[in-house]
Amino acid sequence: MQPFTYERAASVSGAIASVSRHPNAKFIAGGTNLLDLMKLGIERPAHLVDISRLPLAYIASQPDRSMRIGAQVTNSDLAVHPHVRMHFPLLTQALLAGASGQLRNKASVGGNLLQRTRCPYFYNTHTPCNKRVPGSGCPAVGGVNRANAILGTSSSCIAVHPSDMAVAMTALGAQIETINAAGQTQKFGIAELYRLPGTTPQIETSLTSGEMIVAVHLPPPPRGKQIYRKVRDRASYAFALVSIAAIIERRSGRITSSRVAFGGLAPRPWRADTAEQVLRNAKAEPLTFSAAAERALADARTEGSAMFKLELAKRTLRQTLAVATT
Repeated sequence: MQPFTYERAASVSGAIASVSRHPNAKFIAGGTNLLDLMKLGIERPAHLVDISRLPLAYIASQPDRSMRIGAQVTNSDLAVHPHVRMHFPLLTQALLAGASGQLRNKASVGGNLLQRTRCPYFYNTHTPCNKRVPGSGCPAVGGVNRANAILGTSSSCIAVHPSDMAVAMTALGAQIETINAAGQTQKFGIAELYRLPGTTPQIETSLTSGEMIVAVHLPPPPRGKQIYRKVRDRASYAFALVSIAAIIERRSGRITSSRVAFGGLAPRPWRADTAEQVLRNAKAEPLTFSAAAERALADARTEGSAMFKLELAKRTLRQTLAVATT
């Protein structure tokens, strides 16, 4: 590990100013991802600004059942919060499906949203990787890519986003609140946070230098049954091969509203808008579920050992929709 300096921030504005002022500086909270990357030499910050003790560990619910969640709330605390369990069970299910209890006790909401891919080539500093060294190549393309993405990829990168929580928040229509280096507060949809790889896979989010996530806003919970289903190699402490966040409302045998998001398939949480279009006002029956699955994966690009993900994703979506409409 290369040498670095460290400071504990006393305020949000002070933390942002420090990261903006120091070249190659990083915020650190729980450190469940960043410290591993530093030990491997993937992340090499010259200065760390500890934001774990800032007053951002709050959960505020509103009369309309919407929520404002501070960026320093731990994954464990968010998962078991009574308001979340009652009105946003999808989020509880996703959080409890991710990592181990020990990691959830440390990992923060803001850090979870910004965690980096677990692509084995990204983690292996002896191999090329366009995320680590732009222009060096992507050996996952044509290589060992069983756990990689099949949607939203490019010839430069097929890494997948690892977060379970972000998939649930995508289906729930979360908004991200940030403060930038100029002291301006911004709020935008979670889809705007993440960038697809294109030709610049090293740029993963829309955040500017020094910009900090301070909160997540959840609008009032949508009507319908909420389900998070995660398919993985083992029952605990494993990243998703495919995951689905679904919110389905059914009346008189028809689907009156739907929200569907995929995890484990793309460089960001993937809202399946095309599947939702198929489901709109359609009969809640296997033929509808199959049509939605086919449409959702119509643009998938599969190769090598990741080819199985195409059928796995379709099957998982069909089964999730069947459960959500019972």
